[in-house]
Amino acid sequence: MLNEVIENTERFIASVPKAKRKKYGQFFTNSTTAKFMASLFCFDLSKSKIEILDAGAGTGILAAAVVQKLEEDGFLGKIHITCYETDELVLPLLKENMSLSKRFDNISYTIKNENYITSQSFSNKNIFEEECFHYDYVIGNPPYMKIPKDAVEALAMPEVCYGAPNLYFLFWAMGIHNLKEGQELVYIIPRSWTSGAYFKKFREYLFEKCVITDIHLFESRDKVFEGESVLQETIIIKVRKTIQKPKTINITASSTSDFKDIRHFGAPYNTVVAKNNYVYLVTNKDDAYVLSSINHFQKTLPEINLKMQTGIIVDFRTREVLRNELEDGAYPLLYSQHIKNGKVVWPLGKEGEVIKTDKKSYLQENGDFLIVKRFTSKEETRRLQCGIFLKKKYDRFKYISTQNKVNFIKCDSPCVTYGLYVLLNSTLYDCYYRILNGSTQVNSTEINQMPIPERNIIEEMGRELMHHELSVANCNKILSKWIN
Repeated sequence: MLNEVIENTERFIASVPKAKRKKYGQFFTNSTTAKFMASLFCFDLSKSKIEILDAGAGTGILAAAVVQKLEEDGFLGKIHITCYETDELVLPLLKENMSLSKRFDNISYTIKNENYITSQSFSNKNIFEEECFHYDYVIGNPPYMKIPKDAVEALAMPEVCYGAPNLYFLFWAMGIHNLKEGQELVYIIPRSWTSGAYFKKFREYLFEKCVITDIHLFESRDKVFEGESVLQETIIIKVRKTIQKPKTINITASSTSDFKDIRHFGAPYNTVVAKNNYVYLVTNKDDAYVLSSINHFQKTLPEINLKMQTGIIVDFRTREVLRNELEDGAYPLLYSQHIKNGKVVWPLGKEGEVIKTDKKSYLQENGDFLIVKRFTSKEETRRLQCGIFLKKKYDRFKYISTQNKVNFIKCDSPCVTYGLYVLLNSTLYDCYYRILNGSTQVNSTEINQMPIPERNIIEEMGRELMHHELSVANCNKILSKWIN
């Protein structure tokens, strides 16, 4: 059955333009990925009947892979497959593929041409909730597509939504809702849910209901869905509906979706899933060391009365207040280009690096700042790139301003500024952030959640760095004294 489904799917992909599939968030799972995902389930072969759910089923390749794995494992009971699919373009092929199961006496299926999210209640107060928890195994490659915060799907699941959600985690949350207690779900999804404020409510729901048992990472993002333009880093994840945490999470990694160079690693559960419900995708012992080294610190920036924020000036929207040269009543406007070898160097002769305005919302009171680039390229060796700005060097200005492609931390002393530079300019913290966030953007919310030492330790680090070059090597040396 699976081989025929694969052949039919390949013909369909070849016949439908890529742009048309992308419009609906369609990225079909290839055969090797489908087989790998099915292999992650720990099937209970003693059951007389197994219920499988594939929501956003596409051509049905994932459901077919689960059926094949059950047969290979020697399951002798009945199998029922439920598929949700609303795309009228792919629905005829799904029906054709599922009809192949009629050859087998023990396999039946239901295809639901309805919205998976809105066709059922997500609320736990549903009086018919026993009907929701129906499935033994849930598998899926949900649509990857951001939707408005007032979309019907978002309004149907306020318990997990914040802002404009992505459909993939709504499918995932509903899949958990539909899963029987103690049973398993395997999804292939972007990694964006692992941190950040937009996914906070979802992560809370996830870890109230489930534990992570397995994670697979792909080193090459553009080789997961062959021939497709998928920009997000994608992972495969397996969760079990229980609150009984395993000691370790099984981590696997491969270069591509052919899984020929797969590597295995077991990471402690509490290393991967932090107390704040952030998920750290470790791939080896070095990653685990980085996490354990930093996680022993007990504070965060807000807890010591500091906070990383995003720069306030969107330069192309405020051209009327920008100047190229200093004049009376004007102030420095700091860009990422002003970060040079650990310091903020202003002016550079850059266009628009001066601001003149009476709008207080455009200005910041001058002080000591750590300035951090918000954007770096994937090819750059460091994600965290920062520079020190000291008030005493620019004390002729009452105000400054910051462009929104930088983040900043306003500090209350030079030694705190230097101390925070030690942290963020170290190899350890750069690696930590890369594990936390796979994107090239430095998110202030995530930085504010990172564990840091006590304020007095940061000050001591800063005082030591003041007498040395602002190099990564010196930052590493200073930080190492405080790593247990």
